[in-house]
Amino acid sequence: MRVLIVKTSSMGDVLHTLPALTDAQQVIPDIQFDWVVEEGFAQIPSWHAAVDRVIPVAIRRWRKAWFSAPIKAERKAFHDAVRLQQYDAIIDAQGLVKSAALVTRLARGIKHGMDWSTAREPLASLFYNRKHHIATQQHAVERTRELFAKSLGYSRPQSQGDYAIAQHFLKERNAGAGQYAVFLHATTRDDKHWPEANWRELIGLLNNAGIRIKLPWGAPHEEARARRLADGFSYVDVLPRMTLGEVARVLAGAKFVVSVDTGLSHLTAALDRPNITLYGPTDPGLIGGYGKNQVVCRSGSENLSDLRSSTVLESINCDFLNNCL
Repeated sequence: MRVLIVKTSSMGDVLHTLPALTDAQQVIPDIQFDWVVEEGFAQIPSWHAAVDRVIPVAIRRWRKAWFSAPIKAERKAFHDAVRLQQYDAIIDAQGLVKSAALVTRLARGIKHGMDWSTAREPLASLFYNRKHHIATQQHAVERTRELFAKSLGYSRPQSQGDYAIAQHFLKERNAGAGQYAVFLHATTRDDKHWPEANWRELIGLLNNAGIRIKLPWGAPHEEARARRLADGFSYVDVLPRMTLGEVARVLAGAKFVVSVDTGLSHLTAALDRPNITLYGPTDPGLIGGYGKNQVVCRSGSENLSDLRSSTVLESINCDFLNNCL
C-alpha cells in the first residue's frame, strides 16, 4: 500500500505527524509513504522507516518570484514528482487551502482530509473525496493519528504515540552522551523568549552540576545571543552553525534539554530526550511537547519574564539531574 502525505510545515507540525505513520505501519506492515514537505524540513520524514520518498516543496520561496523561469521549472519538476505515482490514499494533514490546491488536487488517488467543521481552513475540505470529522480539543499528535486511522481504515491505538525516529540516531551517540545539557534559547516570537538575564542566572546555578551546557543557534542574531549567554562560563559551549540533522544528533545525546516553545523543543520530544519547556502565552495542552519525560514549566502568567530561574532549576533537580535516563 502506498500513501501520499501532505504536511508541509511547520517543524513542530511535521514532527507531530510521525506517530501516525508508526500506527499505520504496525497495522499495515507493507505500507509505504511518500511525503510532500517544505524544503527546510525535508530531512525529518526521511528519519522514519515507513517513508520511501520525500518530495520537497518550496511554497514560501516560490511566492517571491512565482512566474520567473527558474521557479517555473522547479514547480514543473514538483508537479511531475507528485503525479508520478498512483496512490492508494492521499492524506492532507495540513488542512489549508494552499496545500490542498497546490498539492492534493495534483496527486492521483483518493484524497482524504478533515471536514468543513474541523479543517484548519474549511474551504480546504472541498478538495477531498473523503472528509473526516476530527475532534479539535485534543493534542495535535492525536488529531493526526485519528485522521490517519479514519483515512486508512483502522482503530486509533490507545497507547501513547511513538515517533519512531530516536533509533535513527542511537547508533551515532558517542561516549560523551549524557554528559551535557542543551539549552534551546531561540524562538521566532518575542513573547516566547525567556529573558537573557534569566538564562544566565540558570546557567550560574548549574555551576556545580558537573555537566557542560551546549547552545545551538540558527541565525546570526541567535549566535550573538548564545555568545552573550555563554560569556564568563567555562562549562558552556556555543555550537557552530549546524544542519537540522546535526542538531538532532546533539539533542539525541543530551542528558536533558531546557527549551522555550520552539520547533527544536518538539524535535527533542520526538527523540525521547528529557525536556523542560518554558511556556508563556502558548497552550501546551494542544500543541505542547508530546512524548516521554516532557515537563511543562510555567510561572502562572503568560509573561515568561515572571518565570524564575530557581523554579526551572527545581524542575531540573526533581526530574532529570539526579535520575535522568
